[in-house]
Amino acid sequence: TGDELLADVNAQFEELSALVADVVALARDDTVAAPERTEVRLDRVVERAVERARRRANGIVVESTVEPAVLDGQAALLERAVLNVVDNAVKWSPTGGTVRVHQQGGVVVVDDEGPGIDPADRPHVFERFWRSPSARAVPGSGLGLAIVAQVVDQHGGTATVADAPTGGTRVTLSLPASRLEPQPA
Repeated sequence: TGDELLADVNAQFEELSALVADVVALARDDTVAAPERTEVRLDRVVERAVERARRRANGIVVESTVEPAVLDGQAALLERAVLNVVDNAVKWSPTGGTVRVHQQGGVVVVDDEGPGIDPADRPHVFERFWRSPSARAVPGSGLGLAIVAQVVDQHGGTATVADAPTGGTRVTLSLPASRLEPQPA
């Protein structure tokens, strides 16, 4: 709908503004400025990121399963990190392929059906401005996964990459959830 499109454009404008700030911070090797932490529902963060990725998926199916989980953090940064991973999975998946996003507790797993990442390249995928030789013909800045790693690190977690059971890539974000069920309102 028009309202969803406008919301997505506004969100992308905010992301672009934040990305410019992140580029400057990453280029100077500073940390991304983290606003005050609040209680964040990780499942809702993942759902918002997945919904935004679906609107841009163009022939790629994005499936998701989430379970309630709460952590202390910054929702906008976490959403951008999850969205970066899901967008990468969509970008590398073949037309008609499926990206699977699963969140349980503080762990978010994103699997794609793309070509995968050469094991020799895996130690570098979270480095600033690094792009594998096979990715250099595809649009991108080499900052998306560096931002993911930095956001996850700021939240006390880790980001890893491996082979997906589907033959593509699996990216796992492991974050410290403070509890699995939200407090009653």
